[in-house]
Amino acid sequence: MKITRISPLTGETNVMDLDIHEEAWAVWLGPNPPHVQDLFPHLTADEREFILTGYTKEDWDKIYPPEDEEDDSDAPAF
Repeated sequence: MKITRISPLTGETNVMDLDIHEEAWAVWLGPNPPHVQDLFPHLTADEREFILTGYTKEDWDKIYPPEDEEDDSDAPAF
């Protein structure tokens, strides 16, 4: 099922095709939905975050850039 969300970071409209049944989506949109991880345990954390907030993995990478494992700028110079 294609889910559309607007990124709070960029304002862009993003669409993600997720393995969600329409019945489960209706439960999510209804009153008092269960926790997203309980309703959609088969989705990745990134997919569930997209449902909850609209943030994509790319958004999170912009907010919190992956650390460069080879960056030794804080290492003492010998």
